[in-house]
Amino acid sequence: MLESVLIANRGEIACRIIRTAKRLGMRTIAVYSEADAESLFVQMADEAYLIGPAPARESYLRTDGIIDVAKRTRAASIHPGYGFLSERAEFAEACAANGIVFVGPPASAIKAMGLKDAAKALVQQAGVPVVPGYHGSRQDPDFLRQKAYEIGYPVLIKAVAGGGGKGMRRVEKAADFDAALESAQREAQNAFGDPRVLVEKYVLSPRHIEIQVFADGHGNVVHLFERDCSLQRRHQKVIEEAPAPGMTPEMRQAMGHAAVEAARAVGYVGAGTVEFIADGREGLRPDRFYFMEMNTRLQVEHPVTELITGLDLVELQFRAASGEVLPFSQEDLAIDGHAVEARLYAEDPEKEFLPSTGKLWALEFPEHDGIRIDTGVEAGAEVTPYYDPMIAKVIAHGGSRLEALDRLAAALGKTVVAGPRTNAAFLKKLCEAEGFRAGRFDTGFIDRNLASLGVGPQPVDEIAVSFGASALISREIERLRMAELQKSDEPSSPWSMPDGFQLLGIRSVGVPLRVDGERVEAREVFSREHRGASTVAFGASDPWAVEEIDQEVDAPHGVYIIRNGRQTLVQPYDPFDVDLEHMDEGGTVKAPMHGKLVAVFVQPGDRVEKGQRLAIVEAMKMEHVLVASSDAEVAEIAAEPGTQVAEGARLIVLKTEG
Repeated sequence: MLESVLIANRGEIACRIIRTAKRLGMRTIAVYSEADAESLFVQMADEAYLIGPAPARESYLRTDGIIDVAKRTRAASIHPGYGFLSERAEFAEACAANGIVFVGPPASAIKAMGLKDAAKALVQQAGVPVVPGYHGSRQDPDFLRQKAYEIGYPVLIKAVAGGGGKGMRRVEKAADFDAALESAQREAQNAFGDPRVLVEKYVLSPRHIEIQVFADGHGNVVHLFERDCSLQRRHQKVIEEAPAPGMTPEMRQAMGHAAVEAARAVGYVGAGTVEFIADGREGLRPDRFYFMEMNTRLQVEHPVTELITGLDLVELQFRAASGEVLPFSQEDLAIDGHAVEARLYAEDPEKEFLPSTGKLWALEFPEHDGIRIDTGVEAGAEVTPYYDPMIAKVIAHGGSRLEALDRLAAALGKTVVAGPRTNAAFLKKLCEAEGFRAGRFDTGFIDRNLASLGVGPQPVDEIAVSFGASALISREIERLRMAELQKSDEPSSPWSMPDGFQLLGIRSVGVPLRVDGERVEAREVFSREHRGASTVAFGASDPWAVEEIDQEVDAPHGVYIIRNGRQTLVQPYDPFDVDLEHMDEGGTVKAPMHGKLVAVFVQPGDRVEKGQRLAIVEAMKMEHVLVASSDAEVAEIAAEPGTQVAEGARLIVLKTEG
């Protein structure tokens, strides 16, 4: 076994690797950026070294800096995790050149599978089916537009390099092709340093099914069954499960064989994933699946495979990198039950999934049988705009698919996150969605069911507001009581409030609040019969009813109420607290989150129509297009493209008609 490992990554996956490495008796070395100085993975590692500022290109993507730390610490190996340098062949080569074991496949395998066009040609020679499309080298827009026409819409534009849904655009009609191509190329350049794309036929009713493969350095290759990753949004996986619903033994054998042959074709070693798209219109059939790409690294969703096989894939990676022979054959492997994983992100489904940043005032996960939590943060940590917004992976295992889904839904409902907004409530609704539970889904399931999944503006949670207001008022009464105790032995009472006189029964006082940033009026109700107890009557709710909430989290700026995975921030309302920057809401286009202003498409004096593209802000590796909310004239450009902008910053001022 290797004596030590440097983890060239951060967050959840760094913590995951450190846990297994320590169990194996290895010395663990972390590298971190300035933004991650206080992070959990830094605390967990035996040693930790600063490698640069917050931006990934100046820290986690610097091969020279990471290799330098590895040499200084005499690290026997480097584990790249996923993302960052994990699929950079030159990084694997740099490790080898410096006598450091790269815990991953050979650089030649990374190169062979690193470019989608070349990879498709390679696996085709090995008899693996591929999606019809253009996979050549010509990249001029007119030529690609013509190829899209020949293939037939809808088509999918995909970055030749990289993955993770970046540089990928679905195009429904020819009129949208140019804008989609431009956006895909720009995102691919920013993410992978390579703007090239390919154009493929979009498979109708597509199921995204991948096969986990593993190989040692002695010619042994096996598959560890499949994972279904069809629940996606913007080509990013949301929920993954194993095994795939509706999978037949014949289909599993055919896909497993194709994946193993793809791995053999490149001389693969270690953990890898071969991704397929399957036409699910008539169920899963052995003659209707196509190779998409191979990820030459550990996958985010590897825990579901671990739970149904009982294997530790990170341990197997270390053993393969140490030169050991696989301790099992294909015939030794079997599926145990069902596992489902949900990616808990700091994003707001009620605001088009915009990334959410800030301090985690509370972070709690349920501890139940069949539940596994993989996270890289803890309460008190900051979610920054610099990296992927994942907070945790919540994974459930059960004897059946429905049992696993029930366990996952329950765990998500009891997960407490206060501070940044999360998709916990959205994920819970997904687990409970009838079509998904019945196995009637494809990659378009989420887009077709946004409203029922709680996406978009939602009504105020009146019960949460009631609890939050009660907590705020109790806090204020306690503050006044303590202040009066310093002057008198007689404590303050809600019945002595100087805003009116009520001798008997129930008295009611208006309470102005700010709920999730919006002005709200609630009522504070006091009763002698309830021994002075108080609560809030919001709307028509019973002021004395007791409703369950999951958590109440106190913060200096207000109180967070978490209920059914949804967060509500209740704050005191100060009528004199006016933000002048936000007074011209109708005519100002503002940054929806912290990020980089990538492009501005208009100039002062331009006339714009409702829905027209105005600018693009990039945050957490994804582009967000800002559009005009009405017909208007551009009055001012308030920020320069290429600059970092804060959430709420003025970008463009519009002069609306009338």
